[in-house]
Amino acid sequence: MTVAVAARPISGARRVPVVRAYRFELVKLVSQWRVRLLVLACWIVPGVFVAAVAQQSTLPTDTLFGRWMHATGWAGPLVTLGFAGSWALPLLTSVIAGDVFASEDRLGTWRHLLVAVRSPRRIFAAKALAGLTVIVLLVVGLACSSTVGGLAAVGNHPLVGFDGHTLTPSDAAWKVLLAWVCVLAPTLALAAIGLLGSVALGRSPMGLLLPVLVALAIQLAQILPLPVAVRLALPGYAFIAWNGLFTSPVQGGPLLIGVAVALLWAASATALAYLLFVRRDFTNPAHDGPGRRALTVAVLPFAGLLAGTVAVVAAATTATGSGIEQEKVQRSVATAFAHLYRTQTEELNRPAVTEAQLKATAACTKGNVSSGAHGPGNDWRCVVSWHLPGIETTGQAVYQLDVAADGRFVADGDGPKEVNGYFLVRTSTGDAPNPLWQFDGNVELLSATPKG
Repeated sequence: MTVAVAARPISGARRVPVVRAYRFELVKLVSQWRVRLLVLACWIVPGVFVAAVAQQSTLPTDTLFGRWMHATGWAGPLVTLGFAGSWALPLLTSVIAGDVFASEDRLGTWRHLLVAVRSPRRIFAAKALAGLTVIVLLVVGLACSSTVGGLAAVGNHPLVGFDGHTLTPSDAAWKVLLAWVCVLAPTLALAAIGLLGSVALGRSPMGLLLPVLVALAIQLAQILPLPVAVRLALPGYAFIAWNGLFTSPVQGGPLLIGVAVALLWAASATALAYLLFVRRDFTNPAHDGPGRRALTVAVLPFAGLLAGTVAVVAAATTATGSGIEQEKVQRSVATAFAHLYRTQTEELNRPAVTEAQLKATAACTKGNVSSGAHGPGNDWRCVVSWHLPGIETTGQAVYQLDVAADGRFVADGDGPKEVNGYFLVRTSTGDAPNPLWQFDGNVELLSATPKG
């Protein structure tokens, strides 16, 4: 007997509205001790962590914006966002979305729920909306807590952007908010994958672990030197692409593609989970999801979705290969150096200079390749040249670069020590390392103009 027969309402009986079923499911979720503990942790722990780290002498410089946690409170929520995208959000979506349907299988309460609600479609909508509400609440808690902790510990000061330019506190606040909003898209994609795993695998713990496994696979893929089209077609790319909001001009292309791809995956996974759920045989107590058939009903469609997305991205952009090319690296290093040189000049109370006056350029090589160098690696070496007004001599500084496969690089000063060596500079927020000593940057993987 199929669900259509098992769930047919009694003559004259009214189906429970989705709103009432949604409230019921939401109460069921928040009444669980582990969910309450997660909500409490997301609204308290990030703020305490950010405030504690900001008071330490050693900062997480290997994390994006970590080196600026002593300078401004707006760096705290961005450090938290980087950690959340890699670990916290996949785990949270697993606990919430990955268990929202499977819990009924473990407890054997499907028949009671069907009698109460009288519609599998309304049950699915109520459970999906309840899970979404809790996940959004957790994400908002992470953002608000880390922001309050950072501002309370350090203060509302300007933020140094990803390319070295300075953002005012109001501009930083707006972009921090936008960055957290953008990562909701890949979070929804993982949540939808969790719903699919919960429906398809039933009591199996693999359904609960599916979002974490998918997120881990995406992280491993991002480390590999994949073609740009493949990298952008992964549903978790928006967890990385938000850093383009903090460049000038904004690198919005990769972020928009990442958000669109994530929403497409979220819609596809939710639709597939819905189709599997409404076709389920609720009259069979031994039924525990499609099981091995999930490999056919889930893996193959998403493999096709990935292939189609790769084809669309490749056709819509002119980026080829890894997207990391010599000219792009040189332009990014020169831009960041010019912005930070101006910051250093202000901190050392030297005569003001603008980026246009500096006319900074960079000549970069990778290993023994001096022309046509490309690809990620820690063997990039750049010589930055600039000019000061009224001085004929050209200044030069050497940097060693470690360029990651996703385009992010860390530039380490290699002399002269008066320019990019390590020394402390007195700022309005206290002593800080020379801004030209080490800095982060980003190589935009996409070309500026599309084909055609």
